[in-house]
Amino acid sequence: MDSNRRQFLKGATAVSAPLFVPRKAWGANDRIVYGVIATGGRGRYLNDKFQKMDAQCAAVCDIYEPNLQLALKQSPKATPYRNYHDLLKRKDIDAVILAGPDHHHCPMLLAALEAEKDAYAEKPLARTLEEGAKMVAAVRQSKQIVQIGMQRRSAEAIIRAKKLVDQGILGRITLVKPQWHWNIAKPLNNEPLPGKIDWEAFLGSAPKRPLEPMRFRYWRYFFDYAGGNMTDQGTHLMDVVLWFTNSAPPKSAVCQGYVAKAIGSEHPDVFSAVFEMDGFMVTWTLDYCNSYQNGWSITFMGDKATMIMDEAGYRVYAEPWKPSNPPIVEEQAPVPVESHIQNFLDCIKTRKQPNCTVEIAQRAVAGPHLANIAMFGNRKARLAADLVTVS
Repeated sequence: MDSNRRQFLKGATAVSAPLFVPRKAWGANDRIVYGVIATGGRGRYLNDKFQKMDAQCAAVCDIYEPNLQLALKQSPKATPYRNYHDLLKRKDIDAVILAGPDHHHCPMLLAALEAEKDAYAEKPLARTLEEGAKMVAAVRQSKQIVQIGMQRRSAEAIIRAKKLVDQGILGRITLVKPQWHWNIAKPLNNEPLPGKIDWEAFLGSAPKRPLEPMRFRYWRYFFDYAGGNMTDQGTHLMDVVLWFTNSAPPKSAVCQGYVAKAIGSEHPDVFSAVFEMDGFMVTWTLDYCNSYQNGWSITFMGDKATMIMDEAGYRVYAEPWKPSNPPIVEEQAPVPVESHIQNFLDCIKTRKQPNCTVEIAQRAVAGPHLANIAMFGNRKARLAADLVTVS
């Protein structure tokens, strides 16, 4: 059946009498029906937000039984699944939330596209540059709406800050300094898991190995499953850097880092990368062992002014800077995930492209991937225009 004529179940469960609504006939009050694939902490967080925005959760899926049960407490009328391919067979589901580990991002999205489901997919786009390119091509060959969960793209105050930069308030930008400081690093917990897990399903296409609980608890810290804090937090911040400077991804990267306190991790909890851009430089630094200037921030340094953006908002200081000078512009800048979700829900009905497309997400994570390649290869890494080839 042609995807534009595909019909969905309106306001009914799979066991009730179906009333079908063509995709092109969405009404303003029609509820979007969705499923959640991977109901760990992030998946349940998004599920809660979607439900509060009047979308209907019809199905939840996880390979770890405690996570699945917690999701059912959130959505008691949802049908539980342990294999996401079974969930995707549901004809009454319009969209899916994809919140699995990074090494599942590509196969889960490809499967959702094959099932003709729209998708809200968590960042980073993919575990590797190659997978990212494959995902972008697949989305563009489909008719589906795919929103990547980089919510700063839908934050109104940050959009206003972007307009100030476009108007030239900073002058020529020469250096940008994204950073993230949290004092949370500690040895990885490898005690037995307190619940049933389908370990083979968790591994997926990753190398086979015996169950090691810390690999499930802290999957982001292992090469087989993710790009570490580099691509996790770096995707958010590098996206803002590229967006505000109207820039392509970095040309090259060098990077150093080490495991300070997260003993057992393969990825570092302290690192600093330097990126070569077209006409300016970027340093991206993370320290999970210290809370000075706690949280994230991005400092844009121009020859007319400096903009500092962080969890409190953004402030602009004119040149020449002096400690006593007040900001010339100041605004609180919350980053509500609700705005990003609403944009996705609206786009499901209008079929317009969402605020964070797969192309945006591919560019955002390209630099962090490049920095990992440089760090673990102990070299300077250069990225070609195809966002895949590295030399």
